[in-house]
Amino acid sequence: MNGFGNLQTPFGNGGGSGGGVGPTEARRITAVAVAAIAVMIVGGLSVNSCSVTVESGYMGIKTTKFGANPGVQPNELGPGFHWEGIGEKIRTYPTLQRTYSYTREPNADGSENEEIAFSDVLGLPMTADVALTFKVREDKAADLFATWRQEFDVFIDGPLRTSVRAAIARETEKLPVACNAEQAEVPVPAGAPAQPGVPDAADCPGQLIGPGRQIVLAQAMQALQREWGPQGLDIIRMEWVGSIRYPEAVVAAIQSRTTAEQNTRAALERVNLERANAEARIAQARGAAEANRLLAESIRSNPEVVRLREVERTLGICPLDAETCVVGSDVNISALVASRDGAAN
Repeated sequence: MNGFGNLQTPFGNGGGSGGGVGPTEARRITAVAVAAIAVMIVGGLSVNSCSVTVESGYMGIKTTKFGANPGVQPNELGPGFHWEGIGEKIRTYPTLQRTYSYTREPNADGSENEEIAFSDVLGLPMTADVALTFKVREDKAADLFATWRQEFDVFIDGPLRTSVRAAIARETEKLPVACNAEQAEVPVPAGAPAQPGVPDAADCPGQLIGPGRQIVLAQAMQALQREWGPQGLDIIRMEWVGSIRYPEAVVAAIQSRTTAEQNTRAALERVNLERANAEARIAQARGAAEANRLLAESIRSNPEVVRLREVERTLGICPLDAETCVVGSDVNISALVASRDGAAN
């Protein structure tokens, strides 16, 4: 019995070990699983916090706090997965071509007023909206960030916008808003020398209301290309968004002058029409006088013409108010005359 009992006890314990997990073993397995999960979570968080993924169209810029060369590292990091070590930070810098609009009204680029202000040769203030298309060169992204130490959006709103405004202002200060309008604002007496800054008709190469508007923009863009090209920023295109907002006094003067010019042209057209009508009437009168002269000469040279005209009308062949009457060959004028005279007698 004891032996059989001893056999049952190991069998029972073995059955417990082989057929299931005891409480101690279950706790041990649970602890291992929890530890593994914790390690995976911590590892995932570490990977996520200590690495940066640089997407296509961007470049990674690394800054360090330690080492032989702390600060912005000169070598850009291309698209891909990059580790951040202790004291290191990797920021992404866009190198895609981008168009940014500096406008007065809110748009997709921002809600604040970013219009560009400038003035003309006389100091008249104006504003306009400008769209700038540019691109950061991939091999210059680190240098551009190292120079300005600003995130890309802050750089666009700050140094780049200031540069755009300055370039446009330098060019607009060389031209008047409108030659005629400014002459009307500051008249020059006859015979007096032209005043500085007030161009006359022969000294007005362009005006902002006209071809000078695009000339100014092209020259300003060339200046921006010279300024930013060496720094790694390619200026591709610059355009006006809408029209320039001119001073109200200048717009009123231009409108007044335009109305006066239109009225002058209308008056000249009326004068030319009256002159043409008068010349037509004179030509008609001359033609009639010449015709009468020729008729009189014909009558004087051939009195029978008068008699023939009288016969044609009194016989009823031709209307009395007709100037010209053609009598057919089948009409016997002599017989008609004789018949008329016999009736009269």
